[in-house]
Amino acid sequence: MADIMFACVHNAGRSQMAAAFFNKHKTQDEVKGISAGTNPASEVHDVVREIMLEVGVDLSNIKPVKLTPELARTVSTIVTMGCGETCPYVPGVKVIDWSITDPKNKPINEAREIRDEIENKIKVFIAENNY
Repeated sequence: MADIMFACVHNAGRSQMAAAFFNKHKTQDEVKGISAGTNPASEVHDVVREIMLEVGVDLSNIKPVKLTPELARTVSTIVTMGCGETCPYVPGVKVIDWSITDPKNKPINEAREIRDEIENKIKVFIAENNY
């Protein structure tokens, strides 16, 4: 199995949560979730760090990463979180789009709903793909 990339624009919210949940819930050691963004922020959004701590995931030492074509070629699948046309096209790499609302600048209750939506999607994705 190959790694799964979760991608969004700033790599400071949705994709960070998705990769963390993937790594938390996966059952196959051979695969891991990574995340990146087409225009990475300097740090993970404060609200995202806060709501992930609520579910036992510490993102305080995680730094957003630039999504390059080279990095994208190291994975078998890219799950985009609504970055649209700014996500790179990589021949041979499967792309799935989950159009998920960006939690940046959202009230904490809305951010929690987004977090929970991502975790639920991750659980279904893992089950459907036997990860």
